[in-house]
Amino acid sequence: MRIARRPRDFVGIRGPDAASYLQAMVSNDVEALGIGDSCEALLLTAKARVIAPLVVLRRGVDDFLLLTEDGLGERVRSILLRSRFAAKCEIAVEQHTSSVVLGGSGGIRTTDYGVPAVEVLDEEVEPSIDDADLEVLRLRAGTPRFGHEIDDRVLPAEAGLDARAVDFEKGCYPGQEPIARQHYRGRVNRTLRVLQIDGEELPEYDAELQLEGKVVGRVTSAARDGDGIVGLGYVRVEVPGEAVLRLGARSVRQLDLPSPRP
Repeated sequence: MRIARRPRDFVGIRGPDAASYLQAMVSNDVEALGIGDSCEALLLTAKARVIAPLVVLRRGVDDFLLLTEDGLGERVRSILLRSRFAAKCEIAVEQHTSSVVLGGSGGIRTTDYGVPAVEVLDEEVEPSIDDADLEVLRLRAGTPRFGHEIDDRVLPAEAGLDARAVDFEKGCYPGQEPIARQHYRGRVNRTLRVLQIDGEELPEYDAELQLEGKVVGRVTSAARDGDGIVGLGYVRVEVPGEAVLRLGARSVRQLDLPSPRP
């Protein structure tokens, strides 16, 4: 097993209305979770822009823990508090530690790294791989990250988040209408793709990707992977997956995304 630290923020929600309130606020069916189960979900604006990606862990009948990305905990807490009105539940930032155990079991299952893995909380474990190694696994797996692949320019479906964090059968929540409309009637203009980038220098965030002299995408993340560079970026849907793109004078090949997550 390989172990890495994962920076996280945490928000606890507990009380008699915790389940129904969360059900009305996030994109996945959290009321269906059994105690000890978890699911991915999104906290969205009314226009379906991502406020925060979440993992929702049900700790008890009326007790949930939200895991979000580092730096987003207070944002999640304040938005949930602002919309709570008469719902009977307490919402507070909590302090925990998180570690990813690649090849482990018995924790919160995660598919973020393209290999069987779990996330464990508040365990005294010694990391055996560093942040750079974990980032390479994230990029190879095509997993979007807030502030890179996820921002207010991106629709959840463009980042593949609709497949992993949205239940299209559940009731209303902020952003539900545009999410459903896009899913059932529309199409996206761009999709997230894994990139193999020639050269040694890491590209800048938002660096333009071109095909035949036209801008067709942008780079959102990149990291050194052995002797090369692996990255993520958005590319227009009409661009074939086998097309070789250009990043200035450098070649960029598109790699196959892993199989859809169950």
